[in-house]
Amino acid sequence: MIAFLDLEHGESKEEINPPARTAEVHAYVDKAFCEFRVNLVEQAVESKEILQGRHSHIDGDYMRKVELACLTSPLVQEQSKGLNLPERAIMVVELWTYGTDGLNNKSERVTMCWFYMRLSPDPDSNYYACPLDLCVEMSEQMEIIKVFHLPSGELAEAKISGQPDKPDEFDRRKIHDSSEYYPALSGECVSPSSPTTSRSQKARMTLHDVRYDSRSLFHRLSLSEMFVPYGDPRCLHPRKAAFDIGNDGAGVCANKLQLGCDCLGHIKYFDGYLTTLAGTPVKLPNVMCCHEVDDGILWKHTNFRTGNAAVMRSRMLVLQTIITASNYEYIFLFYFSQYASIHYEIRATGILSTAPIALGTSSPFGTVVAPGVLAPNHQHLFCLRIGPAINGHSNSLLVEQSHPIPLHPKENPFGVGYTTTSSITPRETGLDLVFSTNRTFKIINESRINPTTSTPVGYKLVPHYSQMLLANPASNYAKRSEFAAHAVWVTRTRTTRCSRRGSLRCSRLAQRGFRPEDWPVMPCEKMIVALKPVNFFERNPALEVPISAKENNLSVLVEDSSSPVLFCHPTPLDVMVHIAAGGRLHFLIRTAGLRDQLVQQLGPRRRVRASLEMTANARQACPPIYLRSGV
Repeated sequence: MIAFLDLEHGESKEEINPPARTAEVHAYVDKAFCEFRVNLVEQAVESKEILQGRHSHIDGDYMRKVELACLTSPLVQEQSKGLNLPERAIMVVELWTYGTDGLNNKSERVTMCWFYMRLSPDPDSNYYACPLDLCVEMSEQMEIIKVFHLPSGELAEAKISGQPDKPDEFDRRKIHDSSEYYPALSGECVSPSSPTTSRSQKARMTLHDVRYDSRSLFHRLSLSEMFVPYGDPRCLHPRKAAFDIGNDGAGVCANKLQLGCDCLGHIKYFDGYLTTLAGTPVKLPNVMCCHEVDDGILWKHTNFRTGNAAVMRSRMLVLQTIITASNYEYIFLFYFSQYASIHYEIRATGILSTAPIALGTSSPFGTVVAPGVLAPNHQHLFCLRIGPAINGHSNSLLVEQSHPIPLHPKENPFGVGYTTTSSITPRETGLDLVFSTNRTFKIINESRINPTTSTPVGYKLVPHYSQMLLANPASNYAKRSEFAAHAVWVTRTRTTRCSRRGSLRCSRLAQRGFRPEDWPVMPCEKMIVALKPVNFFERNPALEVPISAKENNLSVLVEDSSSPVLFCHPTPLDVMVHIAAGGRLHFLIRTAGLRDQLVQQLGPRRRVRASLEMTANARQACPPIYLRSGV
């Protein structure tokens, strides 16, 4: 593949045939879960492997079968009578893969069915607001194994109904969950002003052969896995351990993006394809979009002697896809800048997965977001795979750290000096972030030297700083998510397991301690990982960007004093204004109708130092927020 890409970009003159197109297919053959590698050109099976102890992800057809079998089960219907539900109540079942808790050997596929209640006939009503004290364990043969009543207080045990409790034999050996299934999509090439990228979406958005002005940067960029472990130790809740890519498959959950809602501006959409259980291809329209966004000022300098300023505005090329994993939405975005940086952003939103709790009580394992509704603590862990190709494929990882120099009468007499040490990572290993030394990770090519700095060309990894996995290292959570043990992993490339291994993996998470403000729908939580050039260029690569001018960006100046200038959007806060002696402006938000009076007293060009006091309710004594600004 590398030789073929070099030929495509004119870096090699040796003729080579394009690599054969192959597909990875997962299928059940005589109840055995198998993995096939199929040559699409020759239409032949190249290899077959029986995946012992592994199971397919939960696809849509399977989920519908489990849901129907669960709701029509006489045992479930009998148990639901004891819940004393209102007549208009509609039971809703949410299916989760059985998260390994050591109580099941996982020799067969088991699905956990969590029950909720919907009181409105509107199918879009929020059933997470009514979690029920009922949970069912369903076998692959669509038979109920156990029926549980969830704990609603501090007791850790759940009550089992319907069947006697049989002791489970389980295997305590280390478990590697690698049963992903990634339906294929043919790749397209996307070329912004400078970078050139190719894109292939399987289960998640994947970039291949990322280049800047024909210089190779990355062979592959993709989200390898995401893990959502729940931190409620009471019985059954530890089974909520979602691997939303490995178990569910992000392609199954991909949204159809809508023009003007999910994406703004000039939009190019890309379709995806999945297969049914029978192998029939299914088209998923508009699962990925490509567009540009304004990113503010790219760079600016004002000559303080002449007053002349040069301003360049930044434009980002964005590749975006959105998935819905049951209750949560995840927005995945690649940003390509004009200064050759790449940012990978994840936004989490949607509805919290809830559990019942006794009225008037609280729990140390979550937040009560509504009467009788508990949002259990959990974390979101993401594993970003980075396949570097920084000006070639002979890359190394350089770790740099800064250390203060001890006070010394000659070497550091003023106590302000510090030095930077660096070392090459010689073998596969996991690395942590160190705040005290500002540990930095640089991917370098020692065979390519920057003529200005006389140092190797490279790219710097800027990870998202946050807490790592909180589960005990001996827990099943930790055994199944080994990537969460360290912030950064350096591994060898294994082409046969592209989703599980890579040259560099950045493992970061967004920890969730919930608020009432996250209910009933959570505002977006953002996580950003950056890849920035270091010694890759001899100067700022964005110098060729045209100078910004209002003729080009179509900005509009508002001069009419009757228009609200300072407050462009309606606000529940009020405004009250007075001008203090010496021209100092003080205004307390009280009466919204005085906005125009404020503008008239200030004048269109007057600049004063302002002190702004804000209260959320004028009738209550709330702590004010002070802002100092030029108006």
